[in-house]
Amino acid sequence: MPEHGSVNSLASTLQQQLADALTAALPDAGTADPLLRRSDRADFQANGILALAKKLKGNPRELASQVTAAIPAGGLIKEIEVSGPGFLNITLADRAIIETLAARAADDAGRLGVPYNSAAGTTVIDYAQPNVAKEMHVGHLRSAVIGDAMVQILEFTGESVIRRHHIGDWGTQFGMLIQYLTEHPGELTHEGAGGEAEGEAAMSSLNRLYKASRALFDSDEEFKARSRDRVVALQAGDAETLAMWQRFVDESKIYFYSVFNKLDMEIQDADIVGESGYNDMLEETCRILEESGVAVRSEGALCVFFDDVKGPDGNPAPLIVKKSNGGYGYAATDLSAIRDRVQNLKADTLLYVVDARQALHFKMVFETARRAGWLNEDVKAVHLPFGTVLGKDGKPFKTREGETVRLADLLDEAIDRASAVVREKAKDLTEDEITERATQVGIGAVKYADLSTSAARDYKFDLDQMVSLTGDTSVYIQYAHARSRSIKRKAGELSSQPHPELELAPAERAMALHLDQFGEVVAEVAAAYEPHKLASYLYQLSSLFTTFYDQCPVLKPEVPGDVAENRLFLSDLTARTLHQGMELLGIRTPERL
Repeated sequence: MPEHGSVNSLASTLQQQLADALTAALPDAGTADPLLRRSDRADFQANGILALAKKLKGNPRELASQVTAAIPAGGLIKEIEVSGPGFLNITLADRAIIETLAARAADDAGRLGVPYNSAAGTTVIDYAQPNVAKEMHVGHLRSAVIGDAMVQILEFTGESVIRRHHIGDWGTQFGMLIQYLTEHPGELTHEGAGGEAEGEAAMSSLNRLYKASRALFDSDEEFKARSRDRVVALQAGDAETLAMWQRFVDESKIYFYSVFNKLDMEIQDADIVGESGYNDMLEETCRILEESGVAVRSEGALCVFFDDVKGPDGNPAPLIVKKSNGGYGYAATDLSAIRDRVQNLKADTLLYVVDARQALHFKMVFETARRAGWLNEDVKAVHLPFGTVLGKDGKPFKTREGETVRLADLLDEAIDRASAVVREKAKDLTEDEITERATQVGIGAVKYADLSTSAARDYKFDLDQMVSLTGDTSVYIQYAHARSRSIKRKAGELSSQPHPELELAPAERAMALHLDQFGEVVAEVAAAYEPHKLASYLYQLSSLFTTFYDQCPVLKPEVPGDVAENRLFLSDLTARTLHQGMELLGIRTPERL
């Protein structure tokens, strides 16, 4: 039985009926899977009888006939046809389709009847990892966008999600920065303008300071020596040095928040636990690994070796947990973070949204954590790798001068391009509304282009294509949503009401069957960490709505009242589904465009 408010999909109800019929008609078959899938010959096709016939040494067409005879007449199924060597082509009853959608629309929890995952647990998701005192560039886009979408999707399915932003806030460069700030104390001051302007001001002062300190570090041996002493003081916890370090972190956060705010993403202070957050655990992590024999000393360094990981010279390439000079590598921090997330946060899934180039590092870190017992059958770690953002030329995205593109500049340009599109379409929008819609369309375009590509693949950043009203873009989906809301406004007193007794037109049926799949798509996306499949579903739904809009008028005088009400119901449910789906991807759906 589904929980209160949740609705079984047509496919799952049909799957159950077919499985019951298989058991009733063929008691010797045991539990058999009907192998149900959508079909272009009917609504669904069941192919499971072929495998069953082979197993029972029977004639598949005869078995298929026995199964169809065992299916109750009326109700869900309108027609079953046995085709080929025993396939079942199944057409559903229009009444059953509309009644199921009516139950979805009536879900008082506002979840469109989508059930929660009965096996939900706790996931810690590591995403959006900028570096302190450094500008965010196009390379930071994908971790933030993919990670934020996975947070929304997992939470929607009932997972308890803990966000972690593992920012780069530790290491030798801070000795250089802190020493320079000590000797030039006025360098981090700027007038707090608030919001985006303050973020820009914070970044420009950090940039200026970084360049000046780097130039001095490279040219002045005495300053270089003082900077190295300052690293030692930082790692030893010297109060004055830590206070200076904290200024860099705070200044960087002002900047991070301005960029994340532009990306329409909420980042909380409590979720930012950078490399420094695990400092106190590093020594103990190394001790546990060495005492348990997971890590061994090699040429003075503490290392973990793997049979299947070789360096360019063909020799085993180790994971270095502690360097021969006593310093800690990334591995020590990442392993300490795993300990914290499993033992203190009680996570049963650790999800890392990190560049595909880190795949080998994570493979070795996860295997080390398994050997140490921190990961096991009950606790899994998953690397969700993502590819590179490319320019139109198919090469890594750079400015004309060959520099990495600043993320803030990229987002501003997307909003500018979207503004032109919105202004062209806008009939009754004020200037303020055009500005607001342009932001929603521009940021949505950037996010959707990222999310509609399989994360592991590279994708081309082409703003002209991204803000196009045609093709697989977010603005195409936003426009379909706005069109449906427009129908609702024009409908006035007309009731949005399902009429299960009506026969459905082909465009109505196609859209209705797709609407019913929303919950199954969300569950699949959450289980496999594949947000591009949700983007694809929403694009297909928008395409089906466009066909419906062209072929099934709602408000024309010649359309009978009950047909108009049923079509308004389908249009409304489409808008609600598009809105919910886009919200899970972190994209706004304006009421008017």
